[in-house]
Amino acid sequence: MSHPSAVPASKVSRRLTQGIAPEVIEHIYLPRLAGELEATFPYLSALNEAHLVMLARQGIVTPQVAATLAGALRRVAEEGPGAIEADPMLEDAYFNVEARIIALAGADAGGRLHIGRSRNDLSAALDRLRMRGILLDLLEAAAALRGSLLDRADIFAEVVVPGYTHLQPAQPITFGYYLSGIASALERDAARLQEAWGRLNLSPMGAAALATTSFPVDRALVARLLGFDAVLEHGLDCVASRDFSFEVVSAAAQLALTLSRFAEDMHVSVTHEFSAVEFPDSVCGTSSIMPQKKNPVVLEHLKAKASHVLAAVMSMGACVRASHFTNTLDAHREGQAMVWTGLTETRRAIELARIAASSVRPNADLLLKRARANHSTATELADLLVRQAGMDFRTAHHVAGAVVRRLMDAGLGAHEATLAMVDDAARQVAGRLSGLEASAVEAALDPVRAVASRNVTGGTAPVEVRRMVQRMRDRLAEDEALGLTRRRQVGQAQSERQAAVAALL
Repeated sequence: MSHPSAVPASKVSRRLTQGIAPEVIEHIYLPRLAGELEATFPYLSALNEAHLVMLARQGIVTPQVAATLAGALRRVAEEGPGAIEADPMLEDAYFNVEARIIALAGADAGGRLHIGRSRNDLSAALDRLRMRGILLDLLEAAAALRGSLLDRADIFAEVVVPGYTHLQPAQPITFGYYLSGIASALERDAARLQEAWGRLNLSPMGAAALATTSFPVDRALVARLLGFDAVLEHGLDCVASRDFSFEVVSAAAQLALTLSRFAEDMHVSVTHEFSAVEFPDSVCGTSSIMPQKKNPVVLEHLKAKASHVLAAVMSMGACVRASHFTNTLDAHREGQAMVWTGLTETRRAIELARIAASSVRPNADLLLKRARANHSTATELADLLVRQAGMDFRTAHHVAGAVVRRLMDAGLGAHEATLAMVDDAARQVAGRLSGLEASAVEAALDPVRAVASRNVTGGTAPVEVRRMVQRMRDRLAEDEALGLTRRRQVGQAQSERQAAVAALL
């Protein structure tokens, strides 16, 4: 597309007596058309088909006009967006497609397709249809990621590793326990996206500009032919609101944040100093100068993706804040501009996370050795003093802390603690011996036994991890079935709509 050599009067309105300023074309219409025509073409085709079927059934257009328009719509669909030479003087994708329809059907028939509608309800419907497809894609990708995490959690349910708080050794867990925790958070992230469907999949068609229309349109028929669940009734709300978009991108941002935190953990874990996990060469890069380098490029990009989605949330929120509660078509376009990019980055983040989750391997021997030595079993020693020595927990906490202090001063690991050390600490803190047996102290400070002992709901015991994994797999299966049902609904609407258009011919 290029600037016209001469600037004629408006091609879309006789109200406007001057041609569009070159700056408006350069900074608004050209950038808009660059991606809008191809991105929205299939949805605009669906809207045209559904509206035409409704106009014909309601007797708003004659059978002859309906047949002519049906033929033109079929021709436009077969040609695709590439056959339309986008003209920025026509402002946007809709006017460019309409111009092609009029060229094929003639001015009288072609001009009747717009009866009872406006670019306002069309734009709202386009955004909903486009967002609906993206939402289904995101949920499918998130389901695949959840499945990968759960499979790996099952595999590593017995691989004992240090658990960290504040990046300091806290308590022993398993690598499977960690991965199932990420899957648990993603289950809620996916639920937020799932719940947006009911507020997203509503038809605004029939609202026209904002006050509906005096033509006897059948809004429910159009909604059904487009695969919407129902009609969004209030005409003003139909065209004024893009809350469905803000809801989806906000939920996507939460999901991206979860993935960013996973990447942050893995990025630390894969460092030479931690050497806690390994990734295959296929997901890593290298240096142009340092031949020894193996850089975790997937993790670095994954950490950054959330920032793009958050930017989309903030951009849309700022645009909505400055708009009136009525049709603000161009403000909506500005508000949506970064949303589409943000959701694309969300999809990329999900795919990168799936690669990372399905390929990461913990350094099991090293991590077990660290869990034995890094004093992260001290809580289990305190619990033992409560259970078998009759101490209150705060006193037991002080006794265990004194044992850890003595071990650290001596340069010893937790697994090297003795009953004598525990009794000395008990005497200093509680004024009496612990009364424990050496075997009990040894068992408490064994990270493998400590992990297995936590078999309460949500605990680290391998049997409990696998129970949670199975519960999450059951929920995942439900979510996947729901996604298939929704895709089937959209597909059936498409089949009905296309058959109805064919019947008009």
